[in-house]
Amino acid sequence: MMKKPLYIVGVDGSEWSNRAVMRAINLAKQTNAQVELISVIEFGKIQPILMEGTEPYIIDKGNEQDETLKKIITPLLEKYKETGVEISYQLLWGDPVDVLHECAKHEQANMLFMGRRGRSRFVDLLLGSVANKIAHKAGIPVVLVP
Repeated sequence: MMKKPLYIVGVDGSEWSNRAVMRAINLAKQTNAQVELISVIEFGKIQPILMEGTEPYIIDKGNEQDETLKKIITPLLEKYKETGVEISYQLLWGDPVDVLHECAKHEQANMLFMGRRGRSRFVDLLLGSVANKIAHKAGIPVVLVP
């Protein structure tokens, strides 16, 4: 028996990523695919710039993951639970480009969906967007949702 196609969606809570989820689910319905939502928490994003003489900032990984689950993943699972599409999720730490690329490769995903922009326009401008980088690296079709 052939395994169901797998569509991975990079989610970050932005309106662009929410549209990417919608696009993936709509296609999954037509193609009997499963959808995996992946939210990548970057260490760098949540570490404030430290001033000399201040206490080092300790990242509470559990708390950060709970917040991501509550604010980003759970609302999406709720919204699409009646669609008949099998939806799973992962919360991972690291660089979104590397993490999404590794997941897509490791899980032999058929397509990768993501919003064309992320939550931070400034960071997009600074780093060149995650979407752009992953499109060059992925090795599978990447759908950049406007």
